[in-house]
Amino acid sequence: MTPEAGQSPIDPTKIAYVYMQMADHIEARIRSGELSPGARLPGERDLAEEYGVAHLTARRATRELRERGLVVTLPAKGTFVAYPETTGDGQEP
Repeated sequence: MTPEAGQSPIDPTKIAYVYMQMADHIEARIRSGELSPGARLPGERDLAEEYGVAHLTARRATRELRERGLVVTLPAKGTFVAYPETTGDGQEP
């Protein structure tokens, strides 16, 4: 599901913000298990190169993923896939 070299999952003709398309694609990778909890995401510049977007677009996509509760960013450490929260019965919400 990772974009192949020269093939970005971003569709510039789609009526959607590019950062949202990028965040949606990374979310799909997390939900499919391709990116597991605790996995470190590439840096913003590396993500930008991987998806063929500007680094500020990658930064905005990362912020969107944080707002969705899917990733956690630790200053000077990186951005990591968040562990799912569980309810009192041990199930995910």
